[in-house]
Amino acid sequence: MIPDPRVFFAALFDAAVAAADPRRTIRAFLPARPRGRTVVIGAGKGSAQMAQALEAVWDGPLEGVVVTRYGYAARCRSVEVLEAAHPVPDAAGLEATRRLFAAVEGLTADDLVIALISGGGSALLPAPPAGMSLDDEIAVNQALLASGAPIAAMNTIRKHLSAVKGGRLAAAAHPAKVVTLVVSDIPGDNPAFVASGPTVPDAASRADALRLVQTYGLQLPAAAMRRLGSPDADAPKPDDPRFAGHEVRVIASAARSLEAAAAEAGRQGVAAAILSDAIEGEAREVGAVHAAIAREVAMRDRPFPKPVLILSGGETTVTVRGAGGRGGRNGEFLLSLALGIDGVAGIAAFAADTDGIDGTEANAGAFADFSSAARMRAAGLDPRALLAAHDSWGAFAAVGDLFSPGPTGTNVNDLRAVLVR
Repeated sequence: MIPDPRVFFAALFDAAVAAADPRRTIRAFLPARPRGRTVVIGAGKGSAQMAQALEAVWDGPLEGVVVTRYGYAARCRSVEVLEAAHPVPDAAGLEATRRLFAAVEGLTADDLVIALISGGGSALLPAPPAGMSLDDEIAVNQALLASGAPIAAMNTIRKHLSAVKGGRLAAAAHPAKVVTLVVSDIPGDNPAFVASGPTVPDAASRADALRLVQTYGLQLPAAAMRRLGSPDADAPKPDDPRFAGHEVRVIASAARSLEAAAAEAGRQGVAAAILSDAIEGEAREVGAVHAAIAREVAMRDRPFPKPVLILSGGETTVTVRGAGGRGGRNGEFLLSLALGIDGVAGIAAFAADTDGIDGTEANAGAFADFSSAARMRAAGLDPRALLAAHDSWGAFAAVGDLFSPGPTGTNVNDLRAVLVR
């Protein structure tokens, strides 16, 4: 049974990514052709592949522009693909935002806008409002990334400090109808939080944003705090008449990808238990809990009988203390788990971001097992010290356990898998 856990885990990852591949899913969610023009706009780490998939199945002319992360572009015939920085915005993203607004200028009620939105769009669409600069928006983004706040909280703040997020891009397209197709990386799949909802408004208020700033002790630029204190920061609400007739369709999600991974495990003869597709919290704490569950299975055959694959998804966070090392939330989760299963034979694990990149380096995640911590110590490293320094990349690179598939063209958050044999 499962002679090579790495091959097994890679097959699960491939199945999860395939279930979120827009080329396989987008056809079932297409709107009807309009009498007028069809304009495509989009942002996110999967937006170029979504545009490519749309071009392959759309029966009619298309035009428009999407923005994706550097290195994530795909060749399109009619839709222009721009690239910008992620996770920290840059001037290219500012220009891309301007281009998306230009694409929806002057539309009529006969026209259709198809918005292709995926995770990562928050950073790729900087648009500082009046009184704020791009440097201010970059500082806000950096503070949010280091805060440990869940993604929904971060995006609530972002959409009140932006001229494009919180439905503002869709409002600019009025009176054209907007149909938003979403590849969701948000626990719970609320489309208003994916990429901070440039075409999907929600009911969160400026007061909510201010409360979250206080809750997470965020030190934001003075210009950002002045903005949050002004009614000008209020985002349009869902009942705004400019959104009448708009539609939102989630075409891929973590839940569907976890189900695909479970099905692949079953095909290989291993029963799978999905804990949740919406797990949040500190990555190291989530790793410790997963390790405790795995130990219970290994030693007492509960709450699941062996052999079993334990799966979970969602988006954990890393609260950076000090300068911070190399790695991301999947590596931090896995390093914590490796310490928790140290020496408990029969346990192997895997964690990776479905977009192909985890944190600051080029890997999506890593592999681990009951011997990982011992192998790190044998290499002259202290895994606990590396965890404290947020240097999971250094830990797993030293023992050859990094997983680096490259950009996948989609983004439905993290895949975490623990195999107990």
